[in-house]
Amino acid sequence: MNRLLATVAAAAVLGLASGAWAQETIKIGVSGPFTGGSSSMGVSMRDGVRLAADEINAAGGVNGKKIELVERDEQAKNEVGVQVAQELINKEKVIATVGYINTGVALASQRFYQEAQIPVLNNVATGTQITKQFEPPENKYNYVFRFSANDTIQSAMIVDEAIGRSKFTKPAILADSTNYGQLGRADLEAALAKKGVKPVAVEKFNIGDTDMTPQLLRAKEGGADVVLTYGIGPELAQIANGMAKLGWKVPLVGSWTLSMASFIDTAGPNGDGARMPQTFIEDATTPKRKAFIDAYHKKFGGDKMPSPVSAAQGYDSLYVLKAALEQAKSTEGPKIREALENLNTKVEGVVQTYDKPFNAKDHDAVSYNVPVFGLVKGGRVVYANEDDKKNPVRSKSGTGGVAPQ
Repeated sequence: MNRLLATVAAAAVLGLASGAWAQETIKIGVSGPFTGGSSSMGVSMRDGVRLAADEINAAGGVNGKKIELVERDEQAKNEVGVQVAQELINKEKVIATVGYINTGVALASQRFYQEAQIPVLNNVATGTQITKQFEPPENKYNYVFRFSANDTIQSAMIVDEAIGRSKFTKPAILADSTNYGQLGRADLEAALAKKGVKPVAVEKFNIGDTDMTPQLLRAKEGGADVVLTYGIGPELAQIANGMAKLGWKVPLVGSWTLSMASFIDTAGPNGDGARMPQTFIEDATTPKRKAFIDAYHKKFGGDKMPSPVSAAQGYDSLYVLKAALEQAKSTEGPKIREALENLNTKVEGVVQTYDKPFNAKDHDAVSYNVPVFGLVKGGRVVYANEDDKKNPVRSKSGTGGVAPQ
């Protein structure tokens, strides 16, 4: 009788424990710069993630559990990013983290997730090295994934647009001094070299610079017929404004950051005509995109997103992570990684339809065929080419995160 009572009591305790476990949340980190010069990207990304979490939780959560976002502002500083990563892993016990806007912060911080075997999903950072930092065979497994178009893809698109389609022959490069800017500058030079073109000027500027006259004069004196840019955002407006001040009218083609409000609003009319690769343009071209745009503005206000690309990529990343968690039926890092690498369900996102977006050797969700060119016009980013507007949502091609030769 005593043994029977003990068995019943133990079963009751297990039942209570199971009930308690079922009520626990799934803690997901959100790391980004929510203050400072990169905040328009960070806040937009965070809000996209928040919107997805709200929708997922309203629909019942993941495997019966609600998502709990643990947000931290790493201020676009490498040392703060390192501290945030350690806190999210060791104190908050997150099962994955989404975020990272700045390439330098990502490269400095994601090693802690790799060591802890916890997936980290880069939503915005584009440095080509990010998903290669822990690639096999040097590492048995890679826990770093990405939802943005890497710099190899973007630099190839920029050069194809400026040199291939538009037939300019004397490009100048202006890049900021961050890891993002300098790695992107190197990718641009490599992409130009493949076409047998050497830039007439390669200029660098610092975060916070407000006068680009010396750099622009050297580019102009070198005979540049197009300016290619790689920078975080606010300073890019000074390039457009400086060109207007000099009365120098040549096209401005650069990385996706030319789409940010920090460029468009500061440059004003001087920014019109700037072109850049975009994974997402704030245009209700599909029912899915219309629902996302409407829901975003209903929740966060405003008539345009500060950084539509960041918001969309953040939103999609959480839905792909949800699919992986449901497939893994676990919150253990290795099982989530394996599910991400072998996702067996399609996820309809606002950037693209994610059909096997990753595998063991390729952790970039965006391939060369996914982004389109955006054009700044009247204070907004619109489709540069009408044909792209007719076919706005693509799926990843077999080239993965590698640009075609």
